[in-house]
Amino acid sequence: MQTKKLTALAVGIGLVTLSACGGSGGGAAADSKTVTLVSHDSWAVSKKVVADFEKRSGYTLKVLKDGDAGQAVNKAILTKDNPQGDVFFGVDNTLLSRALDNGLFQPYTAKGADTVEARYRADQDKHRVTPIDSGDICVNYDKAYFSAHKLTPPTSFDDLTKPAYKNLLVTENAATSSPGLGFLLGTAARYGDGGWPAYWKKLKANGVKVVDGWEQAYNEEFSGSAGGRKAKGDRPLVVSYASSPPAEVVYADPRPATAPTGVATGTCFRQTEYAGLLSNARNTAGGKALIDFLIGKEFQQDMPLNMFVYPVVEGAKVPAVFTEYGPQAGDPQTLAPDRIAAHRDQWVKTWTSLVLK
Repeated sequence: MQTKKLTALAVGIGLVTLSACGGSGGGAAADSKTVTLVSHDSWAVSKKVVADFEKRSGYTLKVLKDGDAGQAVNKAILTKDNPQGDVFFGVDNTLLSRALDNGLFQPYTAKGADTVEARYRADQDKHRVTPIDSGDICVNYDKAYFSAHKLTPPTSFDDLTKPAYKNLLVTENAATSSPGLGFLLGTAARYGDGGWPAYWKKLKANGVKVVDGWEQAYNEEFSGSAGGRKAKGDRPLVVSYASSPPAEVVYADPRPATAPTGVATGTCFRQTEYAGLLSNARNTAGGKALIDFLIGKEFQQDMPLNMFVYPVVEGAKVPAVFTEYGPQAGDPQTLAPDRIAAHRDQWVKTWTSLVLK
């Protein structure tokens, strides 16, 4: 998900080879008054919200950011017998089965779990994870480019293969990036097991460019990005998030009247992120209190303008500026976690052979 400076919007979550990795230091806090959250680099929360949690719970919150989401998940699996923390936040529906199959989490039914909208719930028989946020991976477009070229922006997956959009799209590697993997899963959901490879052959023939991760795709290759720009990109279409346009507005100085980028809403794949109590957490009481807080309205309503994601609990309010410029897709592509688990690795291998070789 994306941070205030638009530099960590869903950095790679891909199928990283499991290997020991350093950084972020230390094991789980032995001090029962400290609760440790392990997350990806895009974790962000208001200071006041943290202070409120600490005051109400009596625990001091320690946060360990462990790289991109894929790396963080894999490291958590490797260290599950002696975890770095008590709670892990940031595993999403594309990699949830990997975490569950490796016994990363212990069961816990959070207080307030019944307020989570049914469409976001998972693992309901064992309650090992709690849904925290949701967002849509979608193709974004540079409004200025399409206006200058008197070209209608694409609205669907099918549009992206048309000659009018040749050499305009940049996407992330499905093997190394969360939005890249989500975009691949979106096409698998849209065209089915037998149809998505043929779709990607058409996309490749139409000049799609593939880069390692979101940072490079959005901030270096995409012509519509304002954040983190090193050199002006020349691709007016990029795989990003439906929440990228409000981020472009909120953190622009001066703030524009309208978002400079738009979303092709027919290309979206719904992503949900979860938190779980780590199997060998040292401070289980503190971990449970933290998960309860993460699905409380205060934290849920704080997320949109910090991590640029949507809350998942009923009745949580979203700032108008967020919904105005980044509404969720009305009919996004989705896949059940068990289907993702059954096919993900083979789909990525097939995708790699079709697109990168």
